[in-house]
Amino acid sequence: MTTTWTALRVLRDRTAGRCLAGVLVSGFGTSALWLAAGVWVKDLTGSNGLAALTLLAMWAPVLLGPLLGTLADRFPRTSLLVGTNLLLAALLPTLLTVDSAGEVWRVHAVLFVYGAAGVVQDAAESALVTTTLDPALLGHFNGLRMAVNEGMKLVAPLAGAGLYAAHGGAAVVLLDTATFVLATILYAGLRADGPRSAPPTPGWWARTAEGARHLWGHRLLRPLVLAGGTTMLCAGVNGALVYAVVDGLGHPPAYAGVLAAVQGAGSVLVGLVSGSALRWLGERRFAASGMALTGVAVALRAVPSDPVALVASAALGAGLPGVLIAAFTAVQRLTPDALRGRAAATASTLVFVPNVLGLAAGAALVEPLPYGPLLALLGLAQVLSALRLRLSATRGTTGAASDAGAA
Repeated sequence: MTTTWTALRVLRDRTAGRCLAGVLVSGFGTSALWLAAGVWVKDLTGSNGLAALTLLAMWAPVLLGPLLGTLADRFPRTSLLVGTNLLLAALLPTLLTVDSAGEVWRVHAVLFVYGAAGVVQDAAESALVTTTLDPALLGHFNGLRMAVNEGMKLVAPLAGAGLYAAHGGAAVVLLDTATFVLATILYAGLRADGPRSAPPTPGWWARTAEGARHLWGHRLLRPLVLAGGTTMLCAGVNGALVYAVVDGLGHPPAYAGVLAAVQGAGSVLVGLVSGSALRWLGERRFAASGMALTGVAVALRAVPSDPVALVASAALGAGLPGVLIAAFTAVQRLTPDALRGRAAATASTLVFVPNVLGLAAGAALVEPLPYGPLLALLGLAQVLSALRLRLSATRGTTGAASDAGAA
C-alpha cells in the first residue's frame, strides 16, 4: 500500500508523470524497432554481421555521453526533449523507401542518430525531473522508469516482430514515428525550465570534462558508478554465454527468449519496490545487495538445471537494475543542477560501455573455455566486489550518515 501511494505521489508531479508517460510511449516504439531493424537488414542483405550492426549503431552513441550531456546543461531541457522527439519523428520516415541491400547504410545512419538523441533525452530528463521532484521520491521515479522500460521490452519486441512479419519494415517505422509524435505532445506540456544555477565554464571541452571530474571526485558517486560499470561488465560476459547455457540445458536456442522474459519480469518487480528499498538501505547498501544477487545468479547459471536456470534469471533481473537505480539516483541527488546533464550522461557512459566490452570478452571466451567454471568465477568476482562496496558503506560515521539519508 505504501509503495502504491508513493507511486501516485510521483505520478502527480507534472514533470515526473509526463516523463514516465513519454518513456512508456517512445520506449514501446524503440523496443519494437530494435528487433525488427535487425530482421529487416538480415532479410535485405542476408548478412548476420550487418544485422548485428543495427544494435551497435543504436548503442555506439553512449560513448559520446559526456559530450552529448553537455547539451542538457547548455540549453533548456524541455526544449531538448521536444526537439529530439521531433527530430526522430521527422527522420524515421526517411527509411520508408529502403528496399535493397545498397540502401541499408541509411538504416544504420538513422539508428546512430536515434541512439545519440536517446543519450541527450536521458540526460535532459534526468536533470529536469530532479529540479521538480521531491528528492525523497527520486528513487521511486527511477524504479518506475526501470519498470516501464523493462515492461516494454517484454511486449514490444514481439509486437514489432509480428508487425514486421505481416506488413514489413515500413510498418514498424511508422509505428515508431507515431510514438515519437505522441511523446513530443507529452513533453510539450511541460513547464519551461529556467537557467542553470551557475554560469557555464568557457570552452566546450572544459564543460564536457566537468561532469567526469565531479563523479570521480565525489566520495559516494565514484564507488557507485564504478559498481554500476563492474556489474554491467559482468552482465555483458554473462549475456554472451547465454546460448552456451541454453545448450547445456539441452534446449534449442529459442529457449534464451524464455530466460530473457523471466529476467525481465524480475526487473519489473524490483523497479516497483526499489524506491522503498533505497529509503531503507541507502544507495550503497542497496547497490551492494544488487551486486551480490547478480553474482549469485550468474554463478547459478553454471548449474545445468531448468528450475535453477529460471531462478537465476529472475534473480539476475532483480539484482542488476538495483545497482543501476542506486547509482543514477545518487548522481541526480548529489550533483548541482548546473552539472546534472553532463554528470548523468557521463555516468551512463561509464556504466554501459563495460557492458559492450563484456559482450566482446564473453564472445571471445565462450569457445575456448567451458562456460560453467567461467560463470562460477565471474559470479564470485561480482560477489567480492559487492562485499567491498558494502564494507565501504560502513567506514566512518559520515559515510553511514550519508547513506542513511539517501533517496
